Amino acid sequence: MALAYLKEIDSESRIALWKIEETEAELLKRLQLDESEQKKLKTLAKGKRTLHWLGTRVLLRYLLQTKDYINCPSDANGKPYLPDYPYEISLTHSYDYAGVMLSTKGYCGIDLEIVKDKVMRIKEKFLKPEELAFISGEEEVNQLYACWCAKEAVYKLQGNKGVSFLHNITIDPFVYTPQGVMTAHLEKEGESSRFQVYYERFNEYMLGYVVA
Repeated sequence: MALAYLKEIDSESRIALWKIEETEAELLKRLQLDESEQKKLKTLAKGKRTLHWLGTRVLLRYLLQTKDYINCPSDANGKPYLPDYPYEISLTHSYDYAGVMLSTKGYCGIDLEIVKDKVMRIKEKFLKPEELAFISGEEEVNQLYACWCAKEAVYKLQGNKGVSFLHNITIDPFVYTPQGVMTAHLEKEGESSRFQVYYERFNEYMLGYVVA
């Protein structure tokens, strides 16, 4: 496993990506799992899902600079948290990479997606007509993935399964560049929240992240 990307967003928040090159057995050697985690591992399909789950835990250990057991349960909505550390946390994975975001500033969200043309087939399912109107033809695929990652990051930050990408999260018009920022609005339970979401192209992937 090799550290592929590390970024200090500010003095309170950072993100990291690891390229997973080990086998399941090699990753397990770096971890101590309690009984509930061992049960969770058994429910995962063998292959990438298992490697992703283990990879995020190994990366978390790297960021927290400890060889001790790290308790990282999930709440009722599936949002991970660290009861023994003063950090909010968000996890992501895609193909050969695992990613972690830590912040003492507030709730956070991170998403990593491999960029493929298939996003063209589903763009109306997560973007409103007014959002699709500002998508650039030349950079359409990249911009669509930037929007998806932004909405996924906000979704993870707020941690509520009842939120819809299409109906509850809206992105303001922006011009796509390989690295940039956009504004996303979350409408939930009659309240509106505004977030600055950062995105950047990382090799053949798109990365998005946000902190409250």
